[in-house]
Amino acid sequence: MTTGHVTIGRLAVANELDAFVRTSLSPGSGVDPAEFYKGLEELLVELQPRAVALLAQRDDLQAQIDQWHVERKGQPHNPEAYQAFLTEIGYLVPAPDTVAVQTANVDPEIASIAGPQLVVPVDNARYALNAANARWGSLYDALYGTDVIPEDDGADRSGAYNPVRGNKVIAFGRDLLDAHAPLASGSHAEAASYRVQDGQLAVTTSSGHATGLLDPAQFVAFRGEAADPSGILLTKHGLHLEIQIDRSHNIGSSDAAGVADIAVESALSTIMDCEDSVATVDAADKVGAYSNWLGLMTGTLSETFTKADKSVTRQLEADIAFTAPDGTPHMVRRRSAMLVRNVGLHLMNDMVTLDGAPVAETLLDACFTAWAAKHDIIGNSPHKNSPAGSVYIVKPKMHGPDEVAFATELFGAVEALLRLEPNTLKMGIMDEERRTSLSLSACIAAAADRVVFINTGFLDRTGDEIHTNMEAGPLVPKGEMKTQTWLGVYEDANVDAGLAAGLLGHGQIGKGMWARPDDMAAMMDEKVGHPKSGASCAWVPSPTAATLHALHYLDINVAEVQAQLAERQPANVLDMLIIPALEPGRELSPGEIATELENNAQGILGYVARWVGQGVGCSKVPDINDVGLMEDRATLRISSQLLANWLHHGILSEAQVGDAMARMAEVVDKQNAGDAEYQPMTPDLEHSIPFQAAMSLVLEGRDQANGYTEFLLTERRQKMKASQA
Repeated sequence: MTTGHVTIGRLAVANELDAFVRTSLSPGSGVDPAEFYKGLEELLVELQPRAVALLAQRDDLQAQIDQWHVERKGQPHNPEAYQAFLTEIGYLVPAPDTVAVQTANVDPEIASIAGPQLVVPVDNARYALNAANARWGSLYDALYGTDVIPEDDGADRSGAYNPVRGNKVIAFGRDLLDAHAPLASGSHAEAASYRVQDGQLAVTTSSGHATGLLDPAQFVAFRGEAADPSGILLTKHGLHLEIQIDRSHNIGSSDAAGVADIAVESALSTIMDCEDSVATVDAADKVGAYSNWLGLMTGTLSETFTKADKSVTRQLEADIAFTAPDGTPHMVRRRSAMLVRNVGLHLMNDMVTLDGAPVAETLLDACFTAWAAKHDIIGNSPHKNSPAGSVYIVKPKMHGPDEVAFATELFGAVEALLRLEPNTLKMGIMDEERRTSLSLSACIAAAADRVVFINTGFLDRTGDEIHTNMEAGPLVPKGEMKTQTWLGVYEDANVDAGLAAGLLGHGQIGKGMWARPDDMAAMMDEKVGHPKSGASCAWVPSPTAATLHALHYLDINVAEVQAQLAERQPANVLDMLIIPALEPGRELSPGEIATELENNAQGILGYVARWVGQGVGCSKVPDINDVGLMEDRATLRISSQLLANWLHHGILSEAQVGDAMARMAEVVDKQNAGDAEYQPMTPDLEHSIPFQAAMSLVLEGRDQANGYTEFLLTERRQKMKASQA
């Protein structure tokens, strides 16, 4: 909880934040606190009123759209008239004739190499460090511990080490090497030794046959002695594999070539999230998040915890020295390239006030996360996050090009405040609101010197689709949203816009999250669609998932796919205006309604009980069938908005919602019975703050700006913290 404020000019700064600035953020940065606060006041005086005006524009546009639908209730939808109306009110804006991205000084993990991207709550130090260190992952561990290797034929994964399963893992690894770094003759499965001879990888098989790589250029470097290396570094499509050799290892000792594991270059980049995956509701929470980000940028963040009855301390991995084929040193980076996601424009925060009024939290995020990252830029860390000298800030929930232009101006003001070179702050544009999707080319143009990232956040995008069309009629059930016309067009148009703007070589075209972290076999079957779609990165929920998803980028040459897609007919952006409404005359059965209601009610309660009750912003929440799903505010936005839509149009009643919520509260309480910190809702639903928060998200969902959930969540979390204090 915020403990009070200190007055500095026209600002009032929370004591926790001011102490962080003076004792942690400022020292060594070259920025004096007094100088910073003076500049912050000037920045807020200039930009805060404009932030408020942009939010008012959002509300005005939504009100006009609502009224348009209300006036035509019961009439057939007229797409041409709807498009003309949206153009007239300025919701649709003309696309620029040409867009040319000019972003410079971008690190290759973001500019040019395709691979997985992790997203992790930065307020959890352990998770943040795990993600930062997920640049490399064990293939053997990822296979052995997940359902990618079936458990048939005696390959059970429970209990002690199972050699039957282990042999299947090893065989998978050898097949992987044969597929992506094949030998000139024979198979890696026949290898008896690896060594470096005359600058080339030399392999001897169990039959005594000598061979090497089919493409010798795939051999990058080695560790140890040339005649008896401990690691062999190979490359394909810009990614790397390391054959790790250790004859004393319990696996390597029984392997003919001494191979103990195959390390896969996995999470090339990681978004350290201050937004949807965290529950930061006051100055103390925000300082915790900023402090972890600062520790990542200075290399000082560490976390000690108990694992298997042992104390473990985790910190950032150092780079490892290899030797190139010509004998020169070759350093291998062990850390993911880190971006930081700020909050959206719509949140106000009183950890800093201007003339007594709270200010847009995104303005503060930009200042404090950039200030922390300046330590990396000027060399205050033993590890370099951005050798190219950039700070990567992801901007979520921007509505159209005017808001992107505002963010561009904000970044320039922050650079001046912190004495950073112009365009040091790079921008990731989350394409997750309909106004941005419809005008993505114009949004890119508004940040053409800074943009390094466009990503289809299909979860929030679905939430915005529902809220924007709230008055258009009852919408289809949640499970049918993925088959609606607008969604396919949205995904394709994002890639088209990035390719047309010349983003390649400057930044990423990204795709969304895999939400079932325990279902890796299905991920391997389905998520290959992301690189096939032309995406240079896609989100994964864990380091293990990153290691497995990286295999897709070995299979697919994304650069070749993108070159082919650049020649296709671009998607018709205006097809995103096809409303995902129930077809006229379609009557949902009572069973369909009950199933949809219970599924969404259980998901809302499962997430809100932890967010409000425990301050957990993102977690694996069991669904109604006890399948673990990664939930954050974006998934909550969908469920709450859909039920609000059905409630508004009479498919549901308040009594039905209340009854279903009460039943599902019992289910959620049982699912969390093993959590000692969980506070059950069912003993007293009337006074359960999490339960009442979940009810409000549905009953008041229609009135929430753009369908966002954080207003109600933050209010109830603050109330919960006060009750616990």
